[in-house]
Amino acid sequence: MSTALIYTLTVIVTAITMEFVAFLSHKYLMHGWLWTWHEDHHNPRMVEGFFEKNDLFFLVFAIPSMACYFLGSFVPDLRILFFIGIGISIYGLVYFLIHDVYIHQRFKWFRQLDSKYSRAILRAHGDHHSVVKKHGTTSFGLLAVNNKYFKKRSEWK
Repeated sequence: MSTALIYTLTVIVTAITMEFVAFLSHKYLMHGWLWTWHEDHHNPRMVEGFFEKNDLFFLVFAIPSMACYFLGSFVPDLRILFFIGIGISIYGLVYFLIHDVYIHQRFKWFRQLDSKYSRAILRAHGDHHSVVKKHGTTSFGLLAVNNKYFKKRSEWK
């Protein structure tokens, strides 16, 4: 297998894997012992100004990505880490565009996507935010959504 193909696959697999990392960190860290950072995201009345404490999670994911870029650039035997860093960054960009720009409209770059998938993402995220407490919510992922969210809310079981 060529080196370019290995690096390309590494980027793709890492970006896909990040959805599961995001799911697990959202469920067990953000709604767990780091709830104090995430709580204001579920309760906008707590937010003063543009930034939320929840925005600190950007660093939680950016620091490992930067470390991968650094180590992968300067340690020849760890070159693969550079491409893992790219995969993490790609997922971070997708997450930012869908979560902060599309869903929460923190930036007014695009307002309404109209597809079954985009509506399912909105429904799943809306269902997640319908609970403003640490426990009792569902749908912790962003891109992988339960099939029920492809149906109208009245059809959920």
